[in-house]
Amino acid sequence: MTPYIAEFVGTMILILLGDGVVANVNLNKSGMKGAGAVQITLAWGLAVLVPAFIFGAASGASFNPALTIALAADGSFAWSMVPGYIVAQLAGAFCGACLVYLLFKDQFDATEDAATKRGVFCTAPAVRNIPRNILSEAVGTFVLVFAIKGLAQVPDLADGTGKFLVFAIIVSVGMSLGGLTGYAINPARDLGPRLAHAVLPIQGKGSSDFGYGLVVPIVGPILGGLAAVLVYGLIF
Repeated sequence: MTPYIAEFVGTMILILLGDGVVANVNLNKSGMKGAGAVQITLAWGLAVLVPAFIFGAASGASFNPALTIALAADGSFAWSMVPGYIVAQLAGAFCGACLVYLLFKDQFDATEDAATKRGVFCTAPAVRNIPRNILSEAVGTFVLVFAIKGLAQVPDLADGTGKFLVFAIIVSVGMSLGGLTGYAINPARDLGPRLAHAVLPIQGKGSSDFGYGLVVPIVGPILGGLAAVLVYGLIF
């Protein structure tokens, strides 16, 4: 059970820190309100880095169904473990989002805009165009997975250094492409917190927008991850 527990706790920490920075920067009466997109993007990279150091040896630190599926597709990971990993990742993301709500409840209550509240939990497009939104998520995830696979091309790369490079990949994707759809690039990162948004008693929360959430941040990352391992396999 150790790998599944690691994926659960690791994804919970990822969402606690990742959704936490969005709450910290965007909700009213937060001490860091207005800090901006740079803090959010850097903090999301760190939110991946911290649990990756802790759980890399235990589970591989996937924390992302799109990455898990892609690695299984290219033979780097056992298909038999994929369902358990995905369940653990979704459950961890849900619990992490619930912790964010518990910590920032006063700030949620002080914020009137429903879209801002939902934005703490999950992604949304700057311009709603579902085919292009899917493409954006697919391209972002392609870069993520292709670059992670590409770490194998770095001679004598230490494992700890590799984790810092993953941080750099996340920040790069976010700073370059994040303004399009919020760069979910991870179905669990979006769906788990979106489910939390749907069930939590958030004052004036509005719609959870599952019409978008069950398509773009799930289909796009999975397609992008699969394309990445296919192209990587053709080249290397």
